Amino acid sequence: MLANALLLALRELRRNVMRSFLTMLGIIIGVASVIILVTLGGGATRQVTEQISSLGSNLMMVTPGKRMGPGQGSSGAPFKIADAEAIAREITALRAVAPVATSPVTAVLGNENWSSTVTGTTEEYFDVLNRRVKEGRIFTQSETRSGVAVCIIGETIRTNLFGGQDPIGSKIRLGKVSCEVIGLLEAKGQSTMGQDQDDVIVMPLRAFQRRISGKDDVSLIQVSVKDGVSTDKVKVDIGRLMRVRRHLSANQDDNFSVMDLKEISTMLSGTTRVLTGLLGAVAAVSLLVGGIGIMNIMLVSVTERTREIGTRLAIGALEREVLLQFLVESVVLASFGGLIGIVGALVVSLALTGVLQVPFVFNAKIVLVGFLFSGAIGIVFGYFPARKAARLDPIEALRHE
Repeated sequence: MLANALLLALRELRRNVMRSFLTMLGIIIGVASVIILVTLGGGATRQVTEQISSLGSNLMMVTPGKRMGPGQGSSGAPFKIADAEAIAREITALRAVAPVATSPVTAVLGNENWSSTVTGTTEEYFDVLNRRVKEGRIFTQSETRSGVAVCIIGETIRTNLFGGQDPIGSKIRLGKVSCEVIGLLEAKGQSTMGQDQDDVIVMPLRAFQRRISGKDDVSLIQVSVKDGVSTDKVKVDIGRLMRVRRHLSANQDDNFSVMDLKEISTMLSGTTRVLTGLLGAVAAVSLLVGGIGIMNIMLVSVTERTREIGTRLAIGALEREVLLQFLVESVVLASFGGLIGIVGALVVSLALTGVLQVPFVFNAKIVLVGFLFSGAIGIVFGYFPARKAARLDPIEALRHE
């Protein structure tokens, strides 16, 4: 009986191909939208994880102020170089410690200029963040201590100021400061948050403080933990040390934050997943619209085939057989729409991941859920028209014009 109902359903679809396709369109768009958004969200989440992992699995960041949650926090007094030196001296499980201060600046070379950010730090900055110099060199400890005005630039700075010329040995002006370019960083492209990681100028921290910012503040301390050492223990040790250095009593909350990459990765990945879920839920609304379209067309089909239904009932067909026939038609219609939506979504997702430069993450679970949900839409929205057909009075149906 089920096989016969399926054959009848396929016959009806072939009879009205254009109407069937237009009916399926809502399901196609709904299923495709959900799969595309979830696929792109999964790719963005993986990209976040991979980019953070590229910095090393043992990176920690110490910042002023208390972090309350994503995008929220309280302010705190900035650090000093002595705080970074104390961390390097007192915490023995660390491989490198780099104090960091930043400031917006306009870099000028001849008639060319470029608005960028200058970063003041020590030579250990490159080890902590796994930044490599493609040409030239990094500054030395003596240059760091003496505050010599030398700098290392990113690929974006080279492109916008020097074009195709070799920047090593040239001098650029940062605000009012003349700075010799001694190195060019390897290109890293955009970060997870869309920031150009090559739009950077790095110079010795003391030179930055004396000649750029005019203050001895440090806005961030980056810490690299030795391999095999628990970052949780290091986090606790740094917290204790900073509480002592910032003169916090036992009943006072921290006015600083210590985060490791696992926390940052979890926070960003969690935010991406929430946004993906919300967008997917919005896209799923179109599935309901598609279901309403199916119900509408099935009601039209019941009206058009009233005499056929009456004939079947008159010659002995059972109500459940008529119900099954129209229900199968509805499910087949919705399922075909789901399959077309899945194929279209995968093709579009492949194209978009290439354009947006995020990994393509095939999620078999969401594909299966999309297909099953489309079938469920066919059952839910096809039941009322099918029941209406099954309950027709044979005599009245045969009289229908």
